[in-house]
Amino acid sequence: MSSTATPPSPSRRTGARIKSPDLLLAESGADLEGHGLRRTMGLFQLVCFGVGAIVGTGIFVGLSDSVAEAGPAVVVSFVLAAVTCIFTAFSFAELGGAIPVSGSSYSFAYATLGERVAFLVGWCLLLEYGVSVSAVAVGWSQYVNELLDSLVGWSLPTALSAGPGDGGVINLPAVVVVMMAATLLVRGIRESARATAAMAVLKIGILIAFCAIAFTAFEDGRLSPFASHGMAGVTAGASVAFFSYIGFDAITTAGEEVKNPRRNIPIAIMICIGVVTLLYCAVALGAIGALGADAVGDKPAALSLVVDQVTGSSVGGGIIAFGAVVAIASVVLAVMYGQTRILMSMSRDGLIPRVFERVSPKTRTPVANTWIVAVVFAVPAAFSSLDVVVNLTTIGTLAIMAVVNVAVIALRRRNPELKRSFRVPLYPVSPLLGVGFCLYLMYGTGWTTWVQFLVFLAVGALVYAGYGRSRSRLVSPRDRASSGSTEG
Repeated sequence: MSSTATPPSPSRRTGARIKSPDLLLAESGADLEGHGLRRTMGLFQLVCFGVGAIVGTGIFVGLSDSVAEAGPAVVVSFVLAAVTCIFTAFSFAELGGAIPVSGSSYSFAYATLGERVAFLVGWCLLLEYGVSVSAVAVGWSQYVNELLDSLVGWSLPTALSAGPGDGGVINLPAVVVVMMAATLLVRGIRESARATAAMAVLKIGILIAFCAIAFTAFEDGRLSPFASHGMAGVTAGASVAFFSYIGFDAITTAGEEVKNPRRNIPIAIMICIGVVTLLYCAVALGAIGALGADAVGDKPAALSLVVDQVTGSSVGGGIIAFGAVVAIASVVLAVMYGQTRILMSMSRDGLIPRVFERVSPKTRTPVANTWIVAVVFAVPAAFSSLDVVVNLTTIGTLAIMAVVNVAVIALRRRNPELKRSFRVPLYPVSPLLGVGFCLYLMYGTGWTTWVQFLVFLAVGALVYAGYGRSRSRLVSPRDRASSGSTEG
């Protein structure tokens, strides 16, 4: 199908605007070079990219928050969060293999549920990919101070390493890591992929080393009482632990820069979820078994604390802090990459300004897009508290995952003949369970987070109605002229 083919007209009867998978593939370059992007990532690099997007603040910083909610049963919380991700990972794998484009869940929604839902998914992705950059950067700042203290016995003053909500003025390290990631991203995807792969291997090694140290001091008595806060604590812990898994879906945002995407995207998703789940459960069990839930819960830089206490030296904790600095920096890099590719896809569809789709002919990267994202999200990184953005990011991501599970069912019915390199097992039970688990964890985020999220969605709906709807490239020139709008 030619990329210059006339796009299908929106349905006048229902008001739905659905972009066919064939049109999405044609516009992106299908299995060829994608929309000015270069296919340079193989399976190993894609797996490392996925691990790079997932393993970071959630386990190095967020573990203590999960332990505070669930106690020793935090291991069950991690498993519950993982099960939610696994069901949705099946759906992402099927959709990513069938529609290998940069838009990820935004494009999947566009091909199944229509433009309005797709825009709101893209709006929520600003939380998952964009706001989570800020959360991750805040966590990076904590470990930078831990590393400085270990190496030179000095750390940045609170005024320069924390936002106003945490007793500081501005979080400079958080701004620095965002700008460093942007600098690397604009240089090219090959350089970014190599850096992400190296950092992913390093942080897996650091977490394995942590487990080896922690389990030397393991005492099973520290796991009792196991579910000290009851099932409600396990659920709340799972909602917090879920943040540790955010990022696996970023693999599908590389759909136009991956070699053999129909094969490699589903495989990479499954490998990443399996490896990360085993690591997280081992780290949580080792930390609690070494010191106990009370000693780990609500403690900043908890992994360094565990190693310091077990070894009786600050050297081991310094190594963990170094690993965390590298690990969290790789998350910033991978998540910012995903955000820019989502915005590129939305801009390609006319729903946001065209500056976000422009690709540099020299570096084959969306340079202006990347720097805009870096500047915009450096601001909350500099001034926000980690807790505030984590909860909102979690509920937004769960909502996206619920939509993706529904999209699998819708695409099976709408395009049963579509080429699929992976199929969801136990269909339709798996995607329905995925929706159920997502809603269950969303419930655990609390009513205040729900209010914030609904307000956020309402603002997104207004932005779509006021800007995106009339500028969509699925609108004919005649319709656009009659509405008195021009393309942004």
